[in-house]
Amino acid sequence: MKDPIRNKGGIVMEDSKIIDLFFVRSEQAIEETASKYGSYCYSIAYNILSNSEDCYEAVNDTYLAAWNSIPPNRPSIFRTYLGKIARRVSLKKWRDYNRDKRGGGEVTVALEELEECIPSAVNVEDKVLSGELSILVNDFIRKLPDDERRLFICRYWYLDTIDKISLESGYSKSKVKSMLHRTRGKLFKYLETEGVL
Repeated sequence: MKDPIRNKGGIVMEDSKIIDLFFVRSEQAIEETASKYGSYCYSIAYNILSNSEDCYEAVNDTYLAAWNSIPPNRPSIFRTYLGKIARRVSLKKWRDYNRDKRGGGEVTVALEELEECIPSAVNVEDKVLSGELSILVNDFIRKLPDDERRLFICRYWYLDTIDKISLESGYSKSKVKSMLHRTRGKLFKYLETEGVL
């Protein structure tokens, strides 16, 4: 595939039809996925990898993972399904690249922020990627007020910068930082009461 994030600008196929194409093993499934969700997957990858070449590779790996998992899976929300794959693939690439060095970048900063909530001898990204905490964290996120949930997801799911969150939310950078700090504190207490810590 030449451009994994192309958008034809034409008629957009419904998700259920795209998934049907995966089930009949039509290569058009990848083309339609790229047309509809290529930019979305690329933005997830770019927030993590910050390198165009790596991002294109991550997006292509996302399509391959979708191809290999559909069937048997039939995702109910295709966008979310692809987003999870793109994030997992990108974080794995980032982790592989940074295995021997811990450097700057939003991924490192966001993971270090989360370490406040999950103090452990185990690496926080290992815990998050392994899925050990996903049920509890998802439960916690569902219970947050809308604004807190939106900011938390932007920062720790999409790994957006504080500047970007501030611009999109209309809050000052200091308010965003303060809200995220309070939410991390709530998460710490929640995990403590659940016996994780």
